[in-house]
Amino acid sequence: MQTIEKESAASVNWQLNGSFLLHPELRKKALDVLDNTAFPTTKTEAWKYTRVAKIKNSHLSVQENPVSLIGNYGLSADHIQYVFINGHFSEELSSKSYPEGMKILPLSKMDEAEVRVLGGNVLLDGEVFSAINTAYATDGLYVHVSAKMQIEPVIEIIQINTEKNILTNLRHVLVSEAFSEVKFIQRSLSVDGSDNFTNVISEIHVGKNSKVTIDKLQEEHESCFQISTELVNQHQDSNFTINTVTLNGLLVRNNLTIEVDGQNCESNLNGAYILNGNQHVDNHTVVDHKVANCESNELYKGVIDGKATAVFNGKVYVRKDAQKINAFQSNANVLLSDDATVNSKPELEIYADDVKCSHGSTTGQLDEEAVFYLRARGLSEASARQLMVGAFIEDVIQKIENEVFTDRIHTVLKERFNWVIE
Repeated sequence: MQTIEKESAASVNWQLNGSFLLHPELRKKALDVLDNTAFPTTKTEAWKYTRVAKIKNSHLSVQENPVSLIGNYGLSADHIQYVFINGHFSEELSSKSYPEGMKILPLSKMDEAEVRVLGGNVLLDGEVFSAINTAYATDGLYVHVSAKMQIEPVIEIIQINTEKNILTNLRHVLVSEAFSEVKFIQRSLSVDGSDNFTNVISEIHVGKNSKVTIDKLQEEHESCFQISTELVNQHQDSNFTINTVTLNGLLVRNNLTIEVDGQNCESNLNGAYILNGNQHVDNHTVVDHKVANCESNELYKGVIDGKATAVFNGKVYVRKDAQKINAFQSNANVLLSDDATVNSKPELEIYADDVKCSHGSTTGQLDEEAVFYLRARGLSEASARQLMVGAFIEDVIQKIENEVFTDRIHTVLKERFNWVIE
């Protein structure tokens, strides 16, 4: 492969000093990728509508030493909480105990021999941000739920950025063995932080007949960048659900890939994004049905105001031997201003003939007749529009079972947009 001297991802003006955790040979492979690969541009099909020049041109640095922070950043005292600040584990803000039947600890606290075997399943070739994460990961959370264990407390993974121009690379590994059940909240936020870049990869292994649920909330500062990647592997009879809610951040890219390797699996992907100002949010999903008798459901809804831009690219593969697949995909958007933009591309690629698959995309503005109807019943114009937008987005919110999590969503909507949604 020809080296790209001036444009390679390794040529960025970032300060990349620190202690990095993954296997040296794996890190070397990632660094080789960065030496020989350019940052994606709009000519790169997967990044056609998302420009990453602002990330590339930022003057970022890795924070070498952990910082202290005072406060409680979890959503509930009943949850198991693990907190990472600027890419480093915060022992003082994290839980001290957890139920029997599971192993949970930050990578920085694991034995070196254990950490060395992690990370090898992530595709690096051509994937600049995955290579950056692999080369410069400073920490992350390892969770292993034993077979037949039902973990009652929700596990919160809290990613906090502080200060300015900080690059955070976290690598999480979440494993549920056969017949187990576990629920996660993955939350990213800013505490006096701005102009930061958070780059996270989560490797998720869903064992036979197990159930894993992830509720993900993105509420970083409006000047921050985030690229979040989930790589999911599902085995026979398993159930995986992920709910992604994006409420803030200047540029947010969610890469979600689910490989369905066992029969009778169910995969549920739900997403909501409420954007304003100059925000840009890109949801990229892939569901790969490799075997028969499985179902996937995908619902993403967005409300876009100001000069914000949303991108949705969802792809469902149905392989040749994957008969009797039910796959449903829907993306709907409401534009609240003339300057708001949506690029939506739902896709199906089907090689089997005995399937039920559908996809759809709609983008429009609020129904002015409905607004007039509500105003005629005594509501102000602002209240009428808020009510309609709330009903639209609540289709996704209602799919989230964790009430503490949905309460936080409503709180942020009130703080950021002055919305009150019942």
